[in-house]
Amino acid sequence: MRLVINGQDMIFDAEVQNVDQLLNALDLRVKTVVVELNRRILTKEIHGETALKNGDQLEIVHFVGGG
Repeated sequence: MRLVINGQDMIFDAEVQNVDQLLNALDLRVKTVVVELNRRILTKEIHGETALKNGDQLEIVHFVGGG
């Protein structure tokens, strides 16, 4: 499956079927992540039930703390 993530084309295998699986594949299992799918911001509660389709466009932002 081809997805556009933060403006870059990326290819994923059949194991990535929803947003939660995508975040795991990208190693982004942090509490402070925001996902926008096709210009719609998703709440964390629906990541596991939000299916991905070939050509979907995502913006993924994660925050890093520090001082």
